[in-house]
Amino acid sequence: MLIKTSDTNLVKSLFKKFKLPQLNSHKGQNGKVLIIGGSSLFHAASLWAAEVASHFVDMVHYSSTVENEKIFHELKKVFRNGIIVPQRELEHYITEDDVVLMGPGMMRDSKEGKYTYELTKKLIGKFPEKKFVFDAGSLQTMEKEWLKNLRTRAILTPHRKEFERLFGLPANEKNVEEMAKKYGTVILLKAIVDIISDGEKTYVIEGGNAGLTKGGTGDVLAGLAASFYAKNDCLNSAIFASILLKTTADRLFETKGYWYNVSDIINRLPEELKKIV
Repeated sequence: MLIKTSDTNLVKSLFKKFKLPQLNSHKGQNGKVLIIGGSSLFHAASLWAAEVASHFVDMVHYSSTVENEKIFHELKKVFRNGIIVPQRELEHYITEDDVVLMGPGMMRDSKEGKYTYELTKKLIGKFPEKKFVFDAGSLQTMEKEWLKNLRTRAILTPHRKEFERLFGLPANEKNVEEMAKKYGTVILLKAIVDIISDGEKTYVIEGGNAGLTKGGTGDVLAGLAASFYAKNDCLNSAIFASILLKTTADRLFETKGYWYNVSDIINRLPEELKKIV
């Protein structure tokens, strides 16, 4: 199915399935997300994902590598919308939270890359019922056969090279659909035109502009997918995330051209979602 973000009526009809907070809900009932990310080299990526999630869920928890934790504690002077989780308490929060996003800013090489590989493998094996979103470092280090151990469908958010590295196939619509079906996942292939599939249904999302080529927009997308997956089904969460990011980019283009940044996107997301729902 082709979805053009410029088709306002179609977009609004799709978002009728979007679950809004109930008027009588209490703290925590509208989603809790754990973000595992960051490294000594890439600390901003996971911060962007955390900032995004803080807009759309009730609680954001964050855990990082030992090398990055000191950096993130400094960033906490700016980011006050989440809770830092020590590594020793990580599994407690995995059990508590609705969704775990793994990978933004995590490395695939060196000592930290080994940590990414081992932690991704461990958590898939130990928490097969958990809702996971895998991005960046986790996608770059994982072995695709691990996905078959999951009993709850995960969302994968690869760009083209990450898809080809993980599955050993060209990144096209046919292969996205086949790999999603084979490994029981939802794949959100992020590109100029996003391709999303659960192996049965496949959506092609057109929209956005060249401003989305900036570093960090993939972290925003992963943060959105994880946030929405807290209370929405897997496939719809990926669709909602793709549409909202592209729609927000198009609105920013009207006033800033290509020269908006990740902070502009994050700050604009709630406004654009409100227009849709």
